Amino acid sequence: MAIVDLADMKAHLNITDDNDDSLISGKLDAAQAALEQQLGYVIEDEFDDVPADLAEAVRQLAAHWYENREASVVGVSVHLLPLGVREIIRERRNYSWS
Repeated sequence: MAIVDLADMKAHLNITDDNDDSLISGKLDAAQAALEQQLGYVIEDEFDDVPADLAEAVRQLAAHWYENREASVVGVSVHLLPLGVREIIRERRNYSWS
């Protein structure tokens, strides 16, 4: 189950029509799965109430993938993760490099 719902994501993207609902839902699912992979746990299993920073990381990552749908972009600065997502992952992951 997604920690960010479609309506919340569409508000984040400032989208009012339903044309891309399926695409946006897929980006949300993929973003949460990618985040959980990097965190090392399933977010909903770890918290009773989803922390705001994790929900924001899912929104930012899904928005980034929605706006940048291709693997390569020419003539533009490209970031693998939106600003702030890496920091949220670092602070919330359940493993460390000792």
